[in-house]
Amino acid sequence: MKHFSRHLVRRAVVGAFAGVFALSAFAQDFRIGFVNTDRIFREASIAKLAQTKLEAEFSKREKEIEAIGTQLKTASERFERDAPTLSETQRGTRQRQLVEQDREFQRKRREFQEDLNVRKNEELQAVLERANRVIKQVAEAEKYDLVIQEAVYINPKHDITEKVITGLNNATK
Repeated sequence: MKHFSRHLVRRAVVGAFAGVFALSAFAQDFRIGFVNTDRIFREASIAKLAQTKLEAEFSKREKEIEAIGTQLKTASERFERDAPTLSETQRGTRQRQLVEQDREFQRKRREFQEDLNVRKNEELQAVLERANRVIKQVAEAEKYDLVIQEAVYINPKHDITEKVITGLNNATK
């Protein structure tokens, strides 16, 4: 019985070593790449172009909302100055007008922000789709087995972000 147990233990140890060597050989052939999407959104020309497009599309509305905010602030300051000399009725009327103007201002600002966020998400999605195509091209050309976009830590030697940015920039020229 002791001979049988030793034989099993010996086979298990040999099997474990064989597994470690196989895993080690697999790990040597397994290539991992990393892409920093935040950096792509900041540095790729297509992302910068999308940002410029959004700014042009929304700048007029943003200025209008800022002008409304400035008018509201001026009207509020004027009310504070004039309030002591106004009758109770006049004070109440102007106060209601200010509250209504503020409500309208807040509504317009909220709608602007929602519209901007929707368009920003659309533009970022388009950039991400193009980036993913370039990532796939780089991964296939350089024989990566896995490319990840989020990580707590990554060894810089696995970072292929610069290659992806270059590929995106070359594709948009």
